[in-house]
Amino acid sequence: MTLLAEADTDTDGGESMTADPVVEPVRDRESLARDFVAGREAALEALYRDISPLVHTLALRALRNAADAEDVTQQTFVSAWRGREGFDPARGDLRGWVVGIAKRRIADAMEARGREARRLEAVRDVAEPAVIEREAEAVEIAYEIEALGDPRRTIVALAFYEGATHEQISDRLGMPLGTVKSHLRRSLIALRERWEVGDVQAS
Repeated sequence: MTLLAEADTDTDGGESMTADPVVEPVRDRESLARDFVAGREAALEALYRDISPLVHTLALRALRNAADAEDVTQQTFVSAWRGREGFDPARGDLRGWVVGIAKRRIADAMEARGREARRLEAVRDVAEPAVIEREAEAVEIAYEIEALGDPRRTIVALAFYEGATHEQISDRLGMPLGTVKSHLRRSLIALRERWEVGDVQAS
């Protein structure tokens, strides 16, 4: 939220005077409340200077994060300004009304944190079993390939893990291309038969 720049001068007998940038008296609270409800932006500026430190402190204590506290502080005054017509000066104090809005914005931020934590937990609950299952499958495949014995074990490993082509395997092992293809075909048949037997036993 962008607040209007503070006026830094006042006039007295035609001479300009610089306002104190640190200590500035708070306007009469009743007139401030009336001006705020009437939509006078100077009242918003005065209210922000008056109570934003308190709002920020409340948010920081609850959320324990400076960036989140700053966001809540800004959201509080945006909400107050947009909903100013809902404030009745005759029924309560403007500062207390703003603090009430701040507490709701803090609660919203904490609820959003909870939703994000639950979402991450749900993703983790789904992802971890899938990762474990893939790792178990990889171990099982490696075991089955190892059980093939050489040269089939080496040929299948080159094709499966390194993505080598038949020609590349033939060149690396100094083996006829037809022999490489034959070993691969028989190895895949053997692996498929073992996995089919394993699926039947598991069921």
